Amino acid sequence: MPSRRAVLAGTPLLAMPRLARAQDAFPTRPVTIVVPFPPGGGTDVLARILAQHFAEAWRLPVIVENRGGGAGRIGMQQVQRAQPDGHTLMVTSTGGMMGLAGIERAFSVREHLTPITLVAAPAYVVAMHPGVGARNVAELITLARARPGHFTFGSSGIGAASHLAAELFASMAGIEMLHVPYRGTGPALGDLIAGRIHLMFAPPQTVAAAVAGGQVVNLAVTSEHATPLLPGLRTVAETGLPGYSAVGWFALFAPRNVPSAIIERIATDAARALNLPETRARLAALGAEPEPMRPDAFAAYVDADIAKWQRVVRDRNITLE
Repeated sequence: MPSRRAVLAGTPLLAMPRLARAQDAFPTRPVTIVVPFPPGGGTDVLARILAQHFAEAWRLPVIVENRGGGAGRIGMQQVQRAQPDGHTLMVTSTGGMMGLAGIERAFSVREHLTPITLVAAPAYVVAMHPGVGARNVAELITLARARPGHFTFGSSGIGAASHLAAELFASMAGIEMLHVPYRGTGPALGDLIAGRIHLMFAPPQTVAAAVAGGQVVNLAVTSEHATPLLPGLRTVAETGLPGYSAVGWFALFAPRNVPSAIIERIATDAARALNLPETRARLAALGAEPEPMRPDAFAAYVDADIAKWQRVVRDRNITLE
């Protein structure tokens, strides 16, 4: 027994040089970050921020490759088929992962990918046309209950975080609203300003100019806690719907079975990049704050969040595209 204890006690120390060697050996060639959506969106912007800092840290090219289609599934399949050595990564979002998870069974992200870290989980704002007349979330709910099905809300597409956040709101509030999907938040905002729809659960930067011009009113922010990026704006939970919280996250993944030492190296370098002042400033312009997580904690976060949205999709009879 004494000798057994000695062997067990020494094992982590023996493993440390191997861990260090694996980290030091990565990367050995250019790295590709797949974005399973077209260029120009929030996922693409965040991927390019990370790519720039990774290239500087690793002294090798880091290429962002946009592979849109299939609600994110085409790009994800490319990553799933890639060599599990860390040289192919992916930045995707809540909506992309929902496309992979579906709604029929319990989802474990580790069955499909290796989670590395959360990048950001920006809140939405409940953006309303001024003609609705509500001064807070409680008043909006009262108006909607009095006129079932009257109020319309826009989103960037069926199954998008902006859609599911509104469906969760309606479900928890016990109201019915008509969903009007658009091909992006820009067209939805145009109809909101024109009064053709009543509401949007929108990225704050998308509606900022319209809010400043008095064309749109921000009722509340959808996160669990108020954010310093939106000073003075209270949460949905505080202003009429206790327990409500909805964010759309962006995160970094790798194929399954990438060695843990390489995943730790990437997660550490990502956290360092996300906490740089210049990165924080660029994220703030997107309405986001950096929220890096350790890989295990991030895996648990993804699984819990997907389970939450799967329930919303089932309860609201939503057919994902």
